[in-house]
Amino acid sequence: MTAYLIVRAEVSTADRAGFDTWYQTEHLPDALKAFQAVSARRGWSDVTPGVHIALYEFPSLNAARTVMASDAIKALIAEFDRVWQDRVVRTREVIEVAQVL
Repeated sequence: MTAYLIVRAEVSTADRAGFDTWYQTEHLPDALKAFQAVSARRGWSDVTPGVHIALYEFPSLNAARTVMASDAIKALIAEFDRVWQDRVVRTREVIEVAQVL
């Protein structure tokens, strides 16, 4: 069943425009390619200001778990940390789709 890697980032108002441009033009395309994901999407919360969510789709839970332990994600994390240092707090979670109607 399909699985998603969900990355939630908390971005300050001062960093939002730069973060948005960087994620759109560099990070999301780089991650899609490095992860060999089915798709990659992102957006801003309409409920919590400054919360950015990225969703990476995988064909299976095993594929998502493999990426979570890969050198590819380690390299992307290192690049994220280099660019944003400690200004953006983020979490990662993997979910397996349990039902599709």
